[in-house]
Amino acid sequence: MAQSIDKKTLSFLKELSKNNNREWFAEHKDEYLKAQENMIAFSDDLLGLMRKHDTIENSSGKDVLMRIYRDTRFSKDKTPYKTHFSGGFKRATKKLRGGYYFEIAPGKSYAAGGFYAPEKDDLLLIRKDISGNYDDWKKLMKNKTLVNTFGELQGDKLASVPRGFDKEDPAINLLRYKNFYYTREFSDKEILDASFAKELNQTFKNLRAYFDYMSEILTTDANGVSLL
Repeated sequence: MAQSIDKKTLSFLKELSKNNNREWFAEHKDEYLKAQENMIAFSDDLLGLMRKHDTIENSSGKDVLMRIYRDTRFSKDKTPYKTHFSGGFKRATKKLRGGYYFEIAPGKSYAAGGFYAPEKDDLLLIRKDISGNYDDWKKLMKNKTLVNTFGELQGDKLASVPRGFDKEDPAINLLRYKNFYYTREFSDKEILDASFAKELNQTFKNLRAYFDYMSEILTTDANGVSLL
């Protein structure tokens, strides 16, 4: 049985959200370390499950889990700590594209995966494929596994038509996307369940049809020749 998320981990996060300052954190450092240890163990077990169906670059649960300390240098919000635990999995090799992310917070937990703020060249490749293969995209967007797990594709959109594309293009709605990802929310009851690591793993696995398609269009040209 994979490591479960402890109720005390959520309790710590609840209290931290009410007392987001260095003095309180220092006084409750032991509670933080226990919560962090719990999340590292959870991430480590989840990593083991993920490696059964994908090639992941992360080396350990500690490598998966992100820092709780906020970078406040360029933010108006100067609270020093995140009030959640989060982790990310990077697919290995240049051929496997897409990333997995999870965030654990009282009443605000979710999983996400896809392409957030893709690089300029990748974004152009994605848009060219959307325009040239819109029927394939419509089919992909209706994939039962994706829809039943996540619902609709998420992402910020341009207010106008992207440069170089026609406003009359049938795929204009998709072409306006700036990022392309899926999300699934989880209740506190779900994340505290002993089977949550297994459920989260399956949630990520259900992105494969999307990741496989995106990996192909981002690593090969229109003739199927590798761009790598």
